[in-house]
Amino acid sequence: MQIERTAHVEQVERLFRQFPVVALVGARQVGKSTLAQIVASRSSTATFLDLEDPRALARLEQPMLALEPLRGLVILDEVQRRPDLFPVLRVLADRKPRPARFLVLGSASPELLRQSSETLAGRIAYHPLPGFDLDEVGARALDRLWIRGGFPLSFTARSDVLSQRWRAEFARTFIGRELAALELGLPAAAVDRFWRMLAHYHGQVWNAAELSRALGVPEKTVRHYLDVLVGTFVARRLRPWHQNASKREIKAPKVYVGDSGLLHSLLGLPTRYDVLGHPKSGASWEGFVIEQIVRRLGADAGECFFWGVHTGAELDLLVVRGRRRLGFEVKLTDSPSVTRSMRAAMDALSLRHIDLVHAGSETFPLATGIRALSARRLWTDLDPL
Repeated sequence: MQIERTAHVEQVERLFRQFPVVALVGARQVGKSTLAQIVASRSSTATFLDLEDPRALARLEQPMLALEPLRGLVILDEVQRRPDLFPVLRVLADRKPRPARFLVLGSASPELLRQSSETLAGRIAYHPLPGFDLDEVGARALDRLWIRGGFPLSFTARSDVLSQRWRAEFARTFIGRELAALELGLPAAAVDRFWRMLAHYHGQVWNAAELSRALGVPEKTVRHYLDVLVGTFVARRLRPWHQNASKREIKAPKVYVGDSGLLHSLLGLPTRYDVLGHPKSGASWEGFVIEQIVRRLGADAGECFFWGVHTGAELDLLVVRGRRRLGFEVKLTDSPSVTRSMRAAMDALSLRHIDLVHAGSETFPLATGIRALSARRLWTDLDPL
């Protein structure tokens, strides 16, 4: 199964019109190298250097001598393994005229690749590459995308068994491999245990004290573990929206495993039947749909929140851009209905409209200002920002 990712290719090419260096960042095995090869095929001259290949590392032993003569598009894969290259890229990016553009691929966020953002400030643009979304695979594949997740090799596997096997192997090797590459000095076994525990907290408000007690480490340590998992794109943190100090609004974030397929693997749920019978099925659907909404809207992490008060009212997703506020509630049901919580959110957040995203096939009005929006119709019935 071949799935085109044309929108991402075009966005990378747009960024190159303004910046000499573009960083394509995302989790391991999400398809960065494949996308880079497509970008390379559209360039007259391209050089690809994989920094996990000993031959490429030998070639880059003296990076300035190796990179300065190159022309056209230069692709550096797994750049987090050689942070010493960023000062070299700064010098090369400042040449006038520019004989080369640099596409660097990384499995860590700009926050973890701090040297890149500091050294190349004003010269580099970041484009996140997530897994497949509903627009790329088609509405008919919604259940498959939810259960298997968006990693290409998981989604396109010939059977559920092979998909689950791939995800289990990814989860088994990810932490040790990624932490070793980033040289963060963290105990791989402890972070791996934390990640697997996080699956059981998926969709819940972050409670560092509870996880700290369970792991037997300080709260500061579990917060750092979460930062690393978010920074390597296998966990997601949704910030709370709070605007009124006099109300008992929740001020801790919600946490999610970053990919629904990985969540199901970490919980030992290989099939749709297993997922639907598990207590986390609703939270799994919530995290999956929130990701699809955010992707459809074109919102970034700084524009996305959840809202809740300690008395129980809450809203799963609040997207804020300028003066616009969009509210979303997510339910794993094909017969959605209005709740008191939704009405409380509309009043407290001054929302004119809430979309209740559900698992049924139709979109229809539920009440004044509240619409039942089919998850299958997100790309046709929901307009981007």
